[in-house]
Amino acid sequence: METSLLDGEFAPRTTYLNTASHGLLPARAADALRAAVQETVDGRADMVRWFELIERARARFARIAGVAPGRVALGSAVAPQVALVAGALPPGAEVLVADGDFSSLVNPFAVRADLKLRIAPLTELPDAVRPGTALVAVSAAQSADGRIADLAALASAAREHGARTLVDTTQATGWLPLDHGDFDYTVCGAYKWLLTPRGVSFLTVPEDGGGLVPVQAGWIAGEKPWDSCYGPVEELAASARRFDTGPPFLPYLAAERSLSLIEELGPEAIGAHDRALAGRFRAGLEELGHRPVPGDSAIVAVPGLDGAAEALEEADVAVSVRAGNLRAAFHLYNTEADVDRLLEVLGRG
Repeated sequence: METSLLDGEFAPRTTYLNTASHGLLPARAADALRAAVQETVDGRADMVRWFELIERARARFARIAGVAPGRVALGSAVAPQVALVAGALPPGAEVLVADGDFSSLVNPFAVRADLKLRIAPLTELPDAVRPGTALVAVSAAQSADGRIADLAALASAAREHGARTLVDTTQATGWLPLDHGDFDYTVCGAYKWLLTPRGVSFLTVPEDGGGLVPVQAGWIAGEKPWDSCYGPVEELAASARRFDTGPPFLPYLAAERSLSLIEELGPEAIGAHDRALAGRFRAGLEELGHRPVPGDSAIVAVPGLDGAAEALEEADVAVSVRAGNLRAAFHLYNTEADVDRLLEVLGRG
């Protein structure tokens, strides 16, 4: 991505094409992290200021997601936030999920024996919504192969049948422009495309809370947190903060800085850059005689090419293997030279 905003932000020592596993940390986030660690070492941690910065992180994510900050709850991982949605469903409720979707999205429903979990192919998910379906849960972009769900059709089918929607945007937010307000709930692990440390996740809920019960509520979920430290919380936050779990300071202090970079560049521009690189890789693969999973995603999966991972690692090219696919993921710090390096190594084999 040709922009001065990236100057000095990234300096990978490998050809890093593995954002679908973990994003790189921008320099500005690393600086914030180092400063916070030093403050903790020095005994100068200012929790009041740190919570103010964490609220700035909430607001930044809300702007990226296209919703009001009051609809955003903070967490540290996807599965516990999905569990809030699963826990609010009545016994016997039907939950529709995509075949092969990521376990953190599916498992909180699967472990409830009193729910009806129904699985359908990703491309057939909108047509699989039926009367009596309580919730449809799907990843915007599939972790295993990068396929993008038809979210517009899915939201329309859910509305037609009175079902709620839960969209996991972990593999999408940051490069795939999405209005999170189009869905009842969204959940996003931010350590991939939003470039935060692991330990940052966001849940968006309807303005009325969407029927969720804040069973994980601690003092931070109080309307006046500093007055809610002891005994039952007298008044829960009127906003989605009632669903917060205590945010880990260090990851969130870095996240505020990472999210500032995503805001400055914009998911539209980032997405255009990422998809162009992915398209270059797909075209090169076909010239080499390989058939990647088709689509227009920043994640490119190549079935049957997982055996090339060892040679790529030896060549200092970082990719991943998922579900038998060689998986490459292109993001704002990648260039055409990175794509060509990947193709060069694959072409030797």
